[in-house]
Amino acid sequence: MSKVIIIGAGGVAGVTAKKCAQNDAVFSEVLIATRTVSKADKIVAEIHQYFPQSKCKFSTATVDADNVPALVKLINDFRPEMVINLALPYQDLTIMDACLETGVHYLDTANYEPKDVAKFEYSWQWAYQDKFREKGLMALLGCGFDPGATQAMTAHHAKHHFKEIHYLDIVDCNNGNHGKAFATNFNPEINIREITANGRYFENGEWVETQPLEIAQDIYYPNVATRKSFVLYHEELESIVKHFPTIKRARFWMTFGESYIKHLNVLEGIGMTSIEPIEFRGQQIAPIEFLKAVLPAPESLAANYTGQTCIGVQAKGIGLDGQPKVHFVYNVKDHAECYREVQAQGVSYTTGVPAMIGAMLMLQGTWKQPGVWNVEQLDPDPFFAAMNQWGLPINELAGVELVKD
Repeated sequence: MSKVIIIGAGGVAGVTAKKCAQNDAVFSEVLIATRTVSKADKIVAEIHQYFPQSKCKFSTATVDADNVPALVKLINDFRPEMVINLALPYQDLTIMDACLETGVHYLDTANYEPKDVAKFEYSWQWAYQDKFREKGLMALLGCGFDPGATQAMTAHHAKHHFKEIHYLDIVDCNNGNHGKAFATNFNPEINIREITANGRYFENGEWVETQPLEIAQDIYYPNVATRKSFVLYHEELESIVKHFPTIKRARFWMTFGESYIKHLNVLEGIGMTSIEPIEFRGQQIAPIEFLKAVLPAPESLAANYTGQTCIGVQAKGIGLDGQPKVHFVYNVKDHAECYREVQAQGVSYTTGVPAMIGAMLMLQGTWKQPGVWNVEQLDPDPFFAAMNQWGLPINELAGVELVKD
């Protein structure tokens, strides 16, 4: 039984906290800390309402995750075994610093990016490798779905299906409908920065840059739909090609509807997606921050969400028998089912559940080892077993090429 701090109180944090409540054999006490404590209080109230049988104790606190001394005081006062960072990616380094100072383990779901530059990469966090290892602490990076489960899927391919992976395609389809004219399924600021940036994919040892949403193809997502999908750059590509050097090409694909793209094009055209601050009524504000304030909060979409998500990894290469092989590993999740269980939409669910699972495996000692790690560096088998147990069943499809060259 272990005490943990969850930093953040958005849709993903709500799912992770509720899954901790379900898993009270591992999690004995959870403190949810965020800048706006009323959001954390709402999550705890829902846990008491929907999971009254849970033996896990919950409390809340206010904290500024940009402030290392404030984080250190919070951690020292509560004395958890680990911190689950579900705040903004801008705050990864301050939270890692606080964990080092207080001697607790660390997990997040998205890699660091500076607030004033639309750029994200692992270099900042990988630089903490020696610091965490020397203190006997573990930092697990990107343990959501993508990144996170997609890296476990890649490791599963490598362990159980392939001598060599040559071509890797990560695919992410949200075939759902929330009934809004325009909304994002996770933090609008992070989501829009990601989509409007240039795309990138890895090929023959080099990164190939594309214009935003330049490359597209129709992809069949099993048991869901055939959807037009676009190449984006996504952070797990950086670590996967580092840890699986036989890969010749790696790409990340995501679906977007025509209405979503039209709205995004208009917002970008009038400057509303810019991260460059402007002066407005005597204050400096980035337009994207104002846009975030007027868009629906991702957690508010859950009640009326219909449809499914389908996220998976297709690998091509040389199978264990020495013959050419293609294999697809994936999960399908229903938005309405997620709402019935934890009052969340599917995108929050598919990120929040792996965060709980990663924390559980660390706390149980299954994955615990000093240093800074990406999910694909760890044994995928216990992760898959927990996915099947905790609401994200894994499916496999052999011999069918869903993503074309």
